Amino acid sequence: MKVKVKVETTTILKPTYEPTSPPSTHVLPLTVFDKVTYDTHIAVIYAFRPPTPPNATIKLGLQKTLAGYREFAGRLGRDENGNPKLILLNDEGVKLVEASTDARLDEVMPLTPSPAAWSLHPALKDVEELVQVQLTRFGCGSLVVGFTSHHLVADGRSTSKFLVAWGRATRGLDVGPLPYRERAIFAPREPPVVEHDHRGAEYETRCRDENLKLGVSSFQSDYLVDGIVFHKVHFTLDFLSKLKSRCCTGSSSTSRCSTFVSVAAHLWRTITRARNLGGSDSTRFRISVDGRTRMMVNDSRVPDEYFGNLVLWAFPTSRVEDLLNEPLSYAAQLINDAVARVNDGYFKSFVDFASHVDVEEEGLVPTADAEKSVLSPDLEVHSWLRYPFYDVDFGGGCRPCVFMPSFFPAEGVMFMLPSFVGDGSVDAFVPLLRDNLDAFEKSATCWINNREVNY
Repeated sequence: MKVKVKVETTTILKPTYEPTSPPSTHVLPLTVFDKVTYDTHIAVIYAFRPPTPPNATIKLGLQKTLAGYREFAGRLGRDENGNPKLILLNDEGVKLVEASTDARLDEVMPLTPSPAAWSLHPALKDVEELVQVQLTRFGCGSLVVGFTSHHLVADGRSTSKFLVAWGRATRGLDVGPLPYRERAIFAPREPPVVEHDHRGAEYETRCRDENLKLGVSSFQSDYLVDGIVFHKVHFTLDFLSKLKSRCCTGSSSTSRCSTFVSVAAHLWRTITRARNLGGSDSTRFRISVDGRTRMMVNDSRVPDEYFGNLVLWAFPTSRVEDLLNEPLSYAAQLINDAVARVNDGYFKSFVDFASHVDVEEEGLVPTADAEKSVLSPDLEVHSWLRYPFYDVDFGGGCRPCVFMPSFFPAEGVMFMLPSFVGDGSVDAFVPLLRDNLDAFEKSATCWINNREVNY
């Protein structure tokens, strides 16, 4: 995919309030969940075939939506050490780039995460704005929307709801349920009850500055950009059915072999095999767990409309030889058990720990580190299977024909999302070292039966 993109204009869009504007001096403190997530912008890319509304209509819809999602129009406030502390609700606005290309969308299809995708959204480094948008018009009339947002402000579920609301506002509708942003529901217990070890899970002891001197930023290394390739794996419904059957065979949790668990277990094994690791090595799989479905507050779950970050992680771990020699159900069981442990009690234990421990004095930093460029022997997955990203509709009566993450040159950080086909199939975007690609392709999409797959 190579697209020559010409930037036409760059402006700052601010919220449009009716009838009056709220004070621009308000602040919103970051929660313990915000502070422990990735301190970086995340970029996604949409493509829409014509007819699409004009840029002016999309921009007006964005301004109306920002009035209900003020965080995205604000700025981050940091302490003297550069650590994120709060969101300034100052309505400074979002960056809006209008661009064009003579290329036709069909000429660059299929769009996949690659360095060329960076031309379809604003740069992610050294960005003051918390949201950036690029509207790129193709010669055929198609529209590509590049969207970046700061992860400290909102997780995937919150961001997807914002995007859906933006589409509604662009079509002249109300933005839907307004965000729920009450932070007091995450108050620690007195006395605190820390029942789990959060050092090594959400936090680790190390000096990030020293680590970066020794390591390589994933956005700055030309070697990694060239040496990492995103491989897209399409899992059909038939393949998923067979995969689930394999995952549940011999498992003690046969009712919980979900699509996500089945695909994650399969990819964990195939990537580990492709890496050609030593059998005694240990491999750990970082899996995000949404607290909205697990954390209880005053005898009820956290509202689905909660806007911010509410994610912790499960870490199933295995020796390589066990992962590869045991049946697929072994990996699925490890994932199910690890995710089950991240329950209401775990979330509350983390709140108490993070609220009472001086992480700076202990030298603790989040394990969610966007600067890690190679995860091997470990893995990380971002599942967007249940988020309404495909419900974004700016008008014209058609769903997006492309939705995907941008290119993140970080080996082992993969994304899982519903296929744009809309039939329940799944696409996984897997970043691998180029040297491991051939070995991965031989096993990732092979047919599930006793003759062809050694499970």
